[in-house]
Amino acid sequence: MERRKFLQNGTLAGISALALGSLGQSAQAAGPHSELDTKGKTFNLNYAPHDGMFRNSGGSTFLDQIKYMYDQGFRAIEDNGMLGRSPEEQSKIGDLLSKLGMQMGVFVVDTGNNWKTSLTTGKQEFVDAFLNTCRKSVEVAKRVNAKWATVVPGYFERNLPIGIQTANVVEALRRGAEIFEPHGLVMVLEPLSDNPDLFLRTAEQSYEVCKAVKSPSCKILYDIYHMQRNTGNLIPVMDWCWDEIAYIQIGDNPGRKEPGTGEINYKNIFKHLHSKGYKGVMGMEHGIAGKGKEGEDALIKAYREADSFL
Repeated sequence: MERRKFLQNGTLAGISALALGSLGQSAQAAGPHSELDTKGKTFNLNYAPHDGMFRNSGGSTFLDQIKYMYDQGFRAIEDNGMLGRSPEEQSKIGDLLSKLGMQMGVFVVDTGNNWKTSLTTGKQEFVDAFLNTCRKSVEVAKRVNAKWATVVPGYFERNLPIGIQTANVVEALRRGAEIFEPHGLVMVLEPLSDNPDLFLRTAEQSYEVCKAVKSPSCKILYDIYHMQRNTGNLIPVMDWCWDEIAYIQIGDNPGRKEPGTGEINYKNIFKHLHSKGYKGVMGMEHGIAGKGKEGEDALIKAYREADSFL
């Protein structure tokens, strides 16, 4: 072969090798859980965003955001304020979820007394308000095909012994469960960390209340953010209370933002939940660390990373 042709052929071969090598390195760098591989795919667990979480990427209306959530691989939503939406809007949301094959997570049974001293007192006015809201919640649940509704018993009544307060709450919840049971709706009790006046503070306390109510319509909402703040020891407590836990919510601590922004090892917790066979909704009840569309993209990336436990 002539020296000139040999050099030409060698140069072409070198260019081809470099090109193939670059493609191989790019694919390797992308990794098994890259955005190219995972965009639009469903997650290993059923994470549920809420209204406003993707307003920059999906649009200003909740319906548009739900469509965007579906396109990103999410298969559930939750909406604390569903009770306050019009029946027409509730029906539209329910119809869209049905069309997309998505699941409705929790909405709040908001009596207007959740953030004051109420059910712990045993006073009839608070019990009546709770039961009336339970009846209203049944109708809302039908429109959006909801299976769970969050219940917050309110604040301590500091003038009553704790045993009396607990009995008052149990009695009210039993009557609420009687309303929910025929419709397959489950009220999930949420222990919170927002302030020390809240009666329901720990999963263990909620477990005790659920055992006293003795109803399939009274279970625990285990919010990982709140439980980290109040007690820690997340996985052992979760296991102790497991047969009464019906719903999980997410938020890193400190800051109550997406997984990876705080101290909680969410990949390990998600792996544990998956190994237990949890098939329920995982409510994304937290804010976003970043801003704008970039922040929303980073949130999805954070969930892809935390969900990559298999």
